[in-house]
Amino acid sequence: MLPGTEDRVPLHTAPAINRRIRREMERTIAYYAQHPEDIDLRLRELDHEWDIERALQANAAGLALAGTVLGVGLSRRWLVLPVLVTGFLLQHASQGWCPPLPLLRRLGFRTAGEIAEERYALKALRGDFGAVASGGETGGERAANALDAVRA
Repeated sequence: MLPGTEDRVPLHTAPAINRRIRREMERTIAYYAQHPEDIDLRLRELDHEWDIERALQANAAGLALAGTVLGVGLSRRWLVLPVLVTGFLLQHASQGWCPPLPLLRRLGFRTAGEIAEERYALKALRGDFGAVASGGETGGERAANALDAVRA
């Protein structure tokens, strides 16, 4: 059975790296709990953070393009590079692992879920979810408030 989308990268990451990524996020949240005036800036930074999937896709695309150009321009032997890269990308899509993954995780690339976890913790610190928890509203209003809080 294949791992779920949310779990596949952490399952194929060394436990020490997962712990380091989690501790760093916990330190970040603790900092912003003491400095709530800076939360908006951090949320904007998170909007621009590349997740592991984007980094892997960019890496694969660059290597495949380079291999194709070199294969056409220099030697057909270079065409093995795009074949390998696309195979690794398929492996990652199905299993959650490919050769560059350990390096990128060590460099600190996080999953989209890990980034979202930090985002929602910051939003909770900022008080975005207070309107959702308050009672006396219709279900439709609470749903709209919930979506507004997540999108803010």
